[in-house]
Amino acid sequence: MLPRELIRRIRRLEIATRQVVSELLAGQYHSVFKGRGMAFSEVRPYQPGDDIRSIDWNVTARTSAPHVKVFTEERELTVMLLVDVSASEEFGSRGTRKSEMAAEVAAQIAFSAIANSDRVGLLLFSDRVEKVIPPKKGRKHVLRLVSDILSFVPHGRGTDLPGAVAWLGRVTKRRTVAFLVSDFLFDGYEAPLRTARLKHDVIPVVLRDPMEEAFPALGLVEVEDPETLQRALVDTSSATVRAHFHGAVTRARTERSRIFRKLELDSVELRAGEDHGEALVRFFRARARRLAA
Repeated sequence: MLPRELIRRIRRLEIATRQVVSELLAGQYHSVFKGRGMAFSEVRPYQPGDDIRSIDWNVTARTSAPHVKVFTEERELTVMLLVDVSASEEFGSRGTRKSEMAAEVAAQIAFSAIANSDRVGLLLFSDRVEKVIPPKKGRKHVLRLVSDILSFVPHGRGTDLPGAVAWLGRVTKRRTVAFLVSDFLFDGYEAPLRTARLKHDVIPVVLRDPMEEAFPALGLVEVEDPETLQRALVDTSSATVRAHFHGAVTRARTERSRIFRKLELDSVELRAGEDHGEALVRFFRARARRLAA
């Protein structure tokens, strides 16, 4: 049995997700992802203009009339949500923690997937793979995924994104649409992403909080790294300190964008305090335009 407050949060999230799901499904979700490939559908009589390479010679010989094979795209997809549950995801300065942002966008993607008859699964990771829920269909299944994202208590504090991505490559045999939901406040993810994209459609979903990008001038403040628990005194009233911090954040963001462009990965960024559903819809529309070009 789930706690009542958690049930209420999940229910509110489901209701808030409905409008976004309808917009994503309005020609967006279906059009921006490819199916597993082409599957045999039927055999029909040859018509002028048909590719002669599609002729089914066995049926042609048996009926004494040319017939061709017809193939259709297999639309059913497998969607995996790889969600970062490290300690840094519990930070939030706009009334919403990054972990709650992750649950919101995961719900929007998952409900869109099952509405399109796709399967969706979940992988939670910190400095280890914490939990894996195999892909399935159905509303109850999605509610379980959202519940786990909101309530799961990880064993690790750090972040091992390469390990999570490597798990995806080892265990998932069929092509998967993998949404990688994280704040990306770490290094070393270029190589595993390069390997994963060879088999899967990998989409980084970057969670950002304004307080992690610019120090306010609050004087002498003790700060703590939530993953390592290391503490330091920072003079936030110093313009030099704030400029140095902002420069480091800007370089990290620029490097992240460079990696995504180099690997040709479509990514979406969500900022605390903004409409995440609208950001996701904009991403789907932009991806649809790019694929149609």
